[in-house]
Amino acid sequence: MHTPSNTSQSLTSYYSQQYNARASIPDHPDIFTRWQRDSALARRTNAGLLDVSYGPAAGERLDFFPAHKSSAPLLVFIHGGWWRSLDKSDFSFLVPGYLQEGFNVALTNYTLAPHATLEEITQQQCRALAWLYRQAEHYDYDPQRIVVAGHSAGGHLAAMMMAAMWPVWSDELPVDLVKAGVLLSGLFDLEAIQHVDFVANDLQLSEECVSRLSPAWMPQSHPAPFITSVGDLESEEFKRQNQLISESWFESHRHDVLLDGYNHLTICDAFGTPGHPLFESTCDLIHTL
Repeated sequence: MHTPSNTSQSLTSYYSQQYNARASIPDHPDIFTRWQRDSALARRTNAGLLDVSYGPAAGERLDFFPAHKSSAPLLVFIHGGWWRSLDKSDFSFLVPGYLQEGFNVALTNYTLAPHATLEEITQQQCRALAWLYRQAEHYDYDPQRIVVAGHSAGGHLAAMMMAAMWPVWSDELPVDLVKAGVLLSGLFDLEAIQHVDFVANDLQLSEECVSRLSPAWMPQSHPAPFITSVGDLESEEFKRQNQLISESWFESHRHDVLLDGYNHLTICDAFGTPGHPLFESTCDLIHTL
């Protein structure tokens, strides 16, 4: 693996290239268009509650798709986009497969940077998970089987939910609110992200922020099992991040799902496709709870 020399310019050049996933995927506009089309179809053909408010900010909204049976598990998916782009509605295409498997699915939004800091975005996701825990009886899912999944920046936020000290957030919440996790091409060490030029202005990451919000350098709040995955066509840095969280939380890490021929975006297709090893591993993880 190439490592940059220790100068500000070389660090910026190296990390900006490593994390510019869209630049390495020439057909990324077509992928986003396909996601939007398939997501629109999923919303038309599956009953769901859209844009439910879980907090006071305009961005604090979620979509909830109920399972066809009572007291089923809840899979919560947090989207990526460098904390500054995309929307939960872009990922409705993930829903049908997990509904067929018998799970409830929630897709969460958050206020996008720079209109919110990364710390505020993380707190919003804490608010979303706490709201979902409290609403379990109302929406008829099992609060003892809440699983969080996230992709890219959403993988970071999912990991932060697995590290959250829930009784500190609110004393009626259990420490094991999140029972399991699925971390897809996530960002777990934010030190490197400080050097990524195309997000610097929007994120404004300080050393203090990096220290507080890098899940790779903090313990899980409890040993919730989790799986990881990264595409083999992704950069060395995304692979390093994936390995880092696997090693940092090794006692709870079930396994890493190998994805030959997948990139930073098509990993989401694998996650939503019944029969694919990543989809099946996610279902297996949830069924063991």
